[in-house]
Amino acid sequence: MELVGVDENLYREYVTEISEKGLAQYPNIVLHYIETQVELAGSILPPVRFLYIFTAYLWHCLFHTEALQALKNVASLFSMMTLVISAVFAWRMRGAAWSLAIASLMAFAPSQIHMSQHALVDGFFTFWATLVLWLFWENLQAPRNWRWLVGYFVALALLVLTKENSFFVWIALVALLITNRWLQFGSVTRELVLATVLGPLLGVVVLIFLAGGIDVLIGTYRLLISKNYQLPYAIYTGDGPWYRYLVDLLLVSPIILILAIGALFRLDRTKKPELFMSIFIAASYLVMCNVKYGMNLRYANMWDMPLRFLALSPLVSATGALRRNHKLVLGITVALICAIELHQYLALFVQFPLYELVPEGLLRALHILKSP
Repeated sequence: MELVGVDENLYREYVTEISEKGLAQYPNIVLHYIETQVELAGSILPPVRFLYIFTAYLWHCLFHTEALQALKNVASLFSMMTLVISAVFAWRMRGAAWSLAIASLMAFAPSQIHMSQHALVDGFFTFWATLVLWLFWENLQAPRNWRWLVGYFVALALLVLTKENSFFVWIALVALLITNRWLQFGSVTRELVLATVLGPLLGVVVLIFLAGGIDVLIGTYRLLISKNYQLPYAIYTGDGPWYRYLVDLLLVSPIILILAIGALFRLDRTKKPELFMSIFIAASYLVMCNVKYGMNLRYANMWDMPLRFLALSPLVSATGALRRNHKLVLGITVALICAIELHQYLALFVQFPLYELVPEGLLRALHILKSP
C-alpha cells in the first residue's frame, strides 16, 4: 500500500476542494482552514501555499488525473525544470563544462529525486527559489535590462505565492544586495532594488485577495506558527542546534558537503560566483536554523544547486592543474560522485525506505542508529 503523508493528503484535499467549489470560493477554503486549525492541538499546512495547489488543479483539469497524482506529477515536472534551470544558471556563470557537471550532480542529488516523487511543495518551491537566484544574478550582470527585471519581479511574486519560506530567500537576496557594495558581483540599480521589494509585495497582495482580506491572511499565519509550537511531531523532529542542517546534509550527501565546505577555504574576491552562492546559503541558513521546531532537510532542498556549484569548484581547480586529460579526469570524478549520490539515494529511500527527512530516520536508514 502506498504511503501518503499527512501533508500530501492535505494538499490533495485542497486541490479537490478547488475542483468541486471553484477558484472563486478560495476565501471560504481559507476560512475553513482557520476554523479547523483553531480546534486542533498542532498545526496543519495552510491553503495559502497557493501556487502549488493551483498548478496541481490545472494539471487535474488538463489531464483528468486524480488530485494526489496531479500533485505528484507537478512536483516531478518542476524538479526536472530545476535541473534545467540549474544547468542554464551554471552555464551563464561559468560555461558549458560547468553546466554539464552541475546538471549531472543535480540529476543524482538524493533529495531532488526524493522530492520529485512526492506530493510536497518543497521541490516545487526549489524551482522558484533557484529561478529567482539566477534572475537576480542576471540583473546584476545586465543592469536595467527590462526582460531580466520583469522575469525577476514575476518570479519573486510567484515565490511568495508558493510558500512562506520565501522569506528566507528574500533575506538572502537582501544580504547579496548589501555585500555587493564590497564584493562587486555586478551593478545594483534602483530598478533592481524596487523589483526586490515590489515583487514579494505583489505576491502578498494576491494572497490577501485569495484569503479574503489581510486580517484573514495574518490570522492564518499566526495560527500556523503558534500551533506549530504545540505539534508533537514538530517538537520531536524539528529542533536542534544551529549545525542541525549540516549534520543532515552530511548524512544525505557527504561528499558534496565536504567539497562545498572545502571550497569556502579557497574563496577570494576573484571567485565571485562562489562568493555569490556562499552568501546565499549562509544568509538563508542563518534564518532557517533559528526557526523553533521548524527545521527539516526538505526546507534545505533549495540549497542543492548552490552546494553543488561550490563542491565543483575545488574539483575544477584540482583537475585543472593536470597537464593532460584534465577534462576527462574531471568527468570521471563527477561521475564517481554521482554514483555515490545514487548509492545514498538507494540506501535512504529504496532499501529503507525513508519518507521524512529527519535525523532519526536518516541515522536508521544508514544503520548508524539501530533498533534494539
